[in-house]
Amino acid sequence: MDHAPKLDGTLNDPLWLDAKPITDFRQREPHEGETATEKTEVRIVYTRHAVYFGIHCYDSEPSRIIATELRRDVSQDLDDHFEILIDASYDRRDGYVFEINPLGTQNDGLVVEEQGGSDGGDFDRGWDGVWSSEARAVADGWTATVEIPFTTLNFSHSLDVLWGLNFKRFIRRKNEEDLWTAYRRTFGITKVSQAGELSGIKDIGSGRLFIVKPYGLAQYDKQTGQDPKFPLTGGIDLKYGLTSNVVLNLTGNTDFADTEVDLEPFNLTPFKVFIPEKRQFFLENAGVFNFDIGGQDQLFFSRQIGIDSVSGQQVPINGGARLTGTIGRTEFGFMDVDTRSSGPNPYANYAVVRLKESLWAGSYIGVMGIDKQSGDPLDTFNQTGGIDTRLVFFKDWFVDAHVAGTQSPGNLSGNSDVGASLSYRSNWVEGKFERRKIGPNFNPEVGFIELTNANETYGDLTFKARPRISGVRELQFEGFILHAPDPQGVVQTQEWQGTFRADLNNGGYTDDDIADVFTQRITTPLHIYKSVFLPNGLYHFARHQLTYGSRQDRRFTYNFFERFGGYYGGTLNEFRVRANYRPTAKFSISAMETWDRFRLPLPNGNFSVVLASLQGNYSFNRFLTFTSLVQMDTSNTQAVSANLRLRYNYRPDSDLYIIYNVGTQFASIAPANPPQIRETRFAVKWSYSFAP
Repeated sequence: MDHAPKLDGTLNDPLWLDAKPITDFRQREPHEGETATEKTEVRIVYTRHAVYFGIHCYDSEPSRIIATELRRDVSQDLDDHFEILIDASYDRRDGYVFEINPLGTQNDGLVVEEQGGSDGGDFDRGWDGVWSSEARAVADGWTATVEIPFTTLNFSHSLDVLWGLNFKRFIRRKNEEDLWTAYRRTFGITKVSQAGELSGIKDIGSGRLFIVKPYGLAQYDKQTGQDPKFPLTGGIDLKYGLTSNVVLNLTGNTDFADTEVDLEPFNLTPFKVFIPEKRQFFLENAGVFNFDIGGQDQLFFSRQIGIDSVSGQQVPINGGARLTGTIGRTEFGFMDVDTRSSGPNPYANYAVVRLKESLWAGSYIGVMGIDKQSGDPLDTFNQTGGIDTRLVFFKDWFVDAHVAGTQSPGNLSGNSDVGASLSYRSNWVEGKFERRKIGPNFNPEVGFIELTNANETYGDLTFKARPRISGVRELQFEGFILHAPDPQGVVQTQEWQGTFRADLNNGGYTDDDIADVFTQRITTPLHIYKSVFLPNGLYHFARHQLTYGSRQDRRFTYNFFERFGGYYGGTLNEFRVRANYRPTAKFSISAMETWDRFRLPLPNGNFSVVLASLQGNYSFNRFLTFTSLVQMDTSNTQAVSANLRLRYNYRPDSDLYIIYNVGTQFASIAPANPPQIRETRFAVKWSYSFAP
C-alpha cells in the first residue's frame, strides 16, 4: 500500500477490506484441535516501512470480556489478550512476540530456542520494541490495530519476504487458548518450528535497526552509616542492526534506578536463593546466553554482574557491549561488561561467549566460555567453560547433556560438572530422569549453583487425566525423588515428594504435597533468625502442603498456601495468603502475607517471622502510571521498606521516572539470610529514544 490504514483500533478503514482474513483458529485449551468457540479474524497489510495487523476478536457475550490492565510490559494473564509471533529471520527457532489486550495495552518480548519466559509466560519480556497499538470494544467483541515498523524487526530491504507467523487469542472467562498453528497442548506459541508462514511482502524499504537512547539522572542517595550523596549523571544505550540477523548493543555508565525492586525473601534452606534478573540491559536477548545445568542452576547468571550477591548492593557499571544474532544455523552471543570498584567489591571485567549450532527442530549443540578478571588480589580471575546439547526425537522425547569446568587461582582439581537427562512429554504423562556429578571445587562465580561435591540422581513422573467432572479441567499426580550423596556415598541432600494437583476450568487450582520427605546434612551452622543457628548434623523430616487458588476471571482473586510438618529437629508452619483486587482498569491493589511459625529445640527456638507486602497501581492512562510497594519484614532486617514509582512513557521507548525508595532495591541471593544494607533514595530519570 502507498499509505498506512487508519490506526484507531477499529477496522472501518476500507484498506482493511482488501486483505484476506485469517480465520482458522483452533483450541489448544481446553479441547485440543477443536474449532475455537469464538470467531477470530486477522488481516495483514503493509507499506514500505511497516506491517499492519487488523484484529477482530468476535465474542458472543461482549459484556463479559475482561480488560483491566493499562500498564505496559506487565503480564496480561488476567485479561483477554491477543499475541502475534513473527519469526522475521525464518530460522524456525526464535521470534518476536507482540501482545495486546482490549484496552490496547502493550506487552512484548522474545522467544529464543523455542523457550518461553523464566516466569512461565509465553515469552521473555526483557526485549522492548517500538510499535503502536490501539483497541476498541465493539458490539460483537473487540478490535485492535497494530503497526510494527520493519526497523523494530531489524528487517533490511527485501524483494520477497518469508516469515514464520503465528497468532494466539486468550479468552479469560473461558480459560480458552486459541492458536492459528501449533495448537497441540505440548506446543503452544513458543513452538516456532510449527508456526505458519507469511509470504507476499515485496519491495519494502530498509528496516535496519538503529536506536540511540541517552539518559539523565539526578538523585539523592543515603546508605546506612554513610553521608548522603547527590549524584548528577547520565549515560547512553545504543542498539544497531549490523545485519538483519545480528544486533549490537552498547551501554555506557549503565543505570538501573528504574528497575523494579525485589520482594524481600526469607531463606529457609542452606542453599542460595534464585531471584530472576530484572535489569533491562541483561534481560534483552537473555535466552541466547542460557546454559541450563540442572534445576535452577545456570552456568551464566547475570545477577552476578553489577549486584553484590551477599548484600544486594549495586556495583557501578562503567559500560558494556553485547553482540547477538544468527549466521546460517549458528546462533551466537558475545558480551563484555566492566564494573568499577565499590565498597568491598573491587573492579572487575566479565566476558561471555555463547555459540549454538542448530541441528534439527528444537535440537542444538553449543559451547559457552566465561572469563572474569577481578581486582581482588586473592581471587584475580575465574574462568568457566562448557559444552551442552539438546536433542529432540519424535517431537516428545528430549535428551539434554552438558560438561562444564571452572578455573580459579590454585587450579584445584574436582572443578567439573557433568550431567545428562532424558525427558518425555505428552498430554497424559511427563517424565524425567537425570544424572549429574558435581565436583567439590566447581565454582562458576558468574553462574548460579546450589550444591557442589555431589553425585545427583533425579527422577520425576507425572500422570495427567481429564475426567468428565464438572468444573475440572485436569488432574495431575506427580512423584519425584532426588538423591545427592557426596562422591564417598555419604548423603548430603535427599528429597522425595508425592503431589496432587487439580486445574479448574475457571482458572482456579489446588496444589497439594501429600508428603515431602527430606534428608539434609548441615556442615556449617546455618543462621536462620537473629541468634538462632541450626547446628551441624544429619536431619530427617517430612512436610506437607495445601494450596488453593481462586478462579481467575473475577476482579477479586486470591490464593493461600499452608505448609506444615517437621523442620530440622523441630516443626515449622508456613502460611501465605495473597489477594488481588482490580475494581477498574485504572486501579489495582494486591496484598501478600507470609507467617512462619518455628518451634525448634534450641535456645530462643520458638519464634515467628512475618513478611508482608502491599502494592497499589494507578494508571492515569496507558502512558502515565504510578506504582507503590510497601514491605514489612520481622526477620533479621526488622524493618519496613517502600518503593514509589511514577512512570511517564511520553513517546515509544522513552520515559520519565520519578522514584522514591527506602530499603533495598536488590535482595541478597546468599544463604543464611545475611544482613542487608538499607538506603534512602530519591531519583528522577529521563530517557529519550530516537533513530538517527
